[in-house]
Formats: sequence, C-alpha cells, structure tokens
Amino acid sequence: MTDLILHHYPRSPYAELVRRALGIKGAHWRSVMIPNMAPKPELTPLTGGYRKTPVLQIGADVYCDTAIAIEAIEAFQPLPTLFPAPLGRLGALIALQAGGTTFGHAVGSAMAVVADQIDDAFFDDRKKLFGTDRDRIKKTAPHLTAQFIGWLAKLDDALADGRAFLGGNIPGYADCAVGMNIWFQGQFGLKEARLAPFPHLTRWIARCDALGLGQPIDMTAQEALDIAKAATPKAIAQIDSDCRFAAGQAVAIRTEDPGADIVSGTLLRCTARDIVLLRDDPRVGTVAVHFPRIGQILTAA
Repeated sequence: MTDLILHHYPRSPYAELVRRALGIKGAHWRSVMIPNMAPKPELTPLTGGYRKTPVLQIGADVYCDTAIAIEAIEAFQPLPTLFPAPLGRLGALIALQAGGTTFGHAVGSAMAVVADQIDDAFFDDRKKLFGTDRDRIKKTAPHLTAQFIGWLAKLDDALADGRAFLGGNIPGYADCAVGMNIWFQGQFGLKEARLAPFPHLTRWIARCDALGLGQPIDMTAQEALDIAKAATPKAIAQIDSDCRFAAGQAVAIRTEDPGADIVSGTLLRCTARDIVLLRDDPRVGTVAVHFPRIGQILTAA
C-alpha cells in the first residue's frame, strides 16, 4: 500500500501544521528527517531544488508547500475531513492568513528571544531565502510581539462563544494552521506567558494538542527515494485556458520568497488551484512535483 511520507524536521512550524493534520486524520505515516537548511541532497532528487519544509511524498508524487500537502492528505484519506462544516473550505482562507503576515510575527517575536544563540549559518540561510537576519529580528521584536499578541486577542474573542474549535465542534485545517504559530512560541518557552491573558485560547490549544500527531514510523531518506523510483506519478494532466503555458512546455517555478530556488520541469497541470511539473532524476526516475497556485511564480524555462 502507498504510504504518506513526510520529509521534515522537528522544529519546523509548517511541518507541525501537517503533523497536526495527520493527527486529526489518525493517519499512519512515514517520517523522514531532513536538514533545517540547505543543502538537502537527499531531498533535491524529489523536489528539483525546492528546499522549504515540509515536503509530502506519496509514491512518485511530491507536494511542495503545506497548502498542497493538505489537499493531498485530504484526498488520500478523506475521513475525518480537514474541512468540517459549517466552516468548510473557509478553513483554507484562515490557514492562508495564519501562514502569512501573522506567521512572520510569530516566528520573529519568538526567535528574537534567542537570536544571539542561533548559529550564523542558520541566519545566513534564512537571509538568502527570506531577507531576514539577526539584527532585523532583534530590532523589530517589540513590534512583532505586539502584533502577535493582538492576533491572539482576536482569536480569544472568536472562541469566547464556547466553540470547541475554530470552525465549531470539530477540528480542521484552520486549527492546525493557527495552532502552529502558538506551538512555535512554545518551542522558545513563550507559550504560557503569551496565553496567560487569553483563557478561551488556552483551553482551545489544549484541545488541539490532545489530538496528537497521528502514528509516524521512521523511514530513511534512501527508502523514500527508492519508493519514488519504483512508483509512477498519479497526477492528472490539465491545462486551463488562462494558464498562458502549454502542456509539455519546459517551465520554471519558484515561490515568491526573494531568494527562492528555481524548480524546472515540463508542465503537466496548471489550474487556478495547482501547478504540477514532471521531472526526471537518475535517483528517482520520473516524479510529479505539485505546487499550490497561490504563492508561486511560473515562467518559461
């Protein structure tokens, strides 16, 4: 049977989002540890150079970005859904917000506390990719903290009506995305202090934490590569009329981050929701690399 394989590292906030989604599903999944910064030589054959974390793999289909990984998990194991009523697909919009500006506030305000203890190599990597450095984080920490606390206050207000989770009585994608920001604060010993003024939020995150992370089983990077090589991509070809590119055209894709690496391949799928490239690599054969449409820049190669 095909497995869900998550390439991640323990302190990655976006990986925690996906781990929490797998917990809601009660899913069995394979865990492959990767470095927290480039180079990632055991991941590149699958992704073609995309180096953000996490990456989800299902056979020879590779999902880059949590938004597309969530969709793949939902399709792989539909129940229980990550988009429960009444919120439904609006949960994805909440997740988009939580992973945008607010994510920067959460991460920056947390890392500022230990900025002087973090290796230069880590900041060099993040500066290249995101334009963030130690001095900037320390200088902007008061503003980032104030913005993050303001967001927590809004969440506490939203939960004051007694709902168990953000969308009602059933957890979903929105809870995973919002929860990752609070979880990341906890990685730096800030969770209790941040939540102290917000009783509804405190009880909500405790309920989310209790859902767990599913049932992971360790796997080596080589085993994951071997699985990809033995499999055939399942992605379905589709090029929407407004895509501007043709099926089979050589294209390049990158995230909107200033220092993002470029992934090249032939275009298999381009819709308002997703982009899929086919790539060949001697270590894995042909793989389909999936991206969400939002947040990607697609160009001719």
